[in-house]
Amino acid sequence: MKRDPVIIIVVALVVSAMLAVGVYKSRRSPDQTKTSGAGMKGQSAPDFALQALDGKTVHLSDFRGKAVLLNFWATWCQPCKIEMPWFADLQNHYASEGLQVVGIAMDDASPQEIGKFAKDLGVNYVVLIGKEEVGDSYGGVPFLPTTFYIGRDGTVVDKVFGLKGRGEIESAIKKALSQGQAVQAQK
Repeated sequence: MKRDPVIIIVVALVVSAMLAVGVYKSRRSPDQTKTSGAGMKGQSAPDFALQALDGKTVHLSDFRGKAVLLNFWATWCQPCKIEMPWFADLQNHYASEGLQVVGIAMDDASPQEIGKFAKDLGVNYVVLIGKEEVGDSYGGVPFLPTTFYIGRDGTVVDKVFGLKGRGEIESAIKKALSQGQAVQAQK
């Protein structure tokens, strides 16, 4: 009986892919798999230290007492290009109530390219250069955009994959603003 070499190659590729996925999942720590998906809701948002476009190091904890819209995006992401101007408008509208939008660029573009891209879209909020380990600490970022809404108390209120309507984004911001106490300005 003669076997078709194309079938053998396809079967070998499928088996190889399944083994690679199995090895990857087995190497993930229990903490990483526990926090994936909606499991982050109600948990403390992991702190991080990332470089901003101006070269300064920014920590999530720098915004404690503010509601944070934490958005993972990339310059090549078409839905990101739609929502980023909305985020800029919402930053203007809700900043006085304690909102801080933070964008984390998750692509290989240079900081200069990321900065130009953000400026062209009218971004008026903090933009950070992402690292894969930060995405992993948030349960992984398998899709872009991925957005986390973090309450004033530092807990995750919601996690959203993909583009949502502006009204849904605004509702999630209001929910994050209502969670926790605002930090009083120091005198």
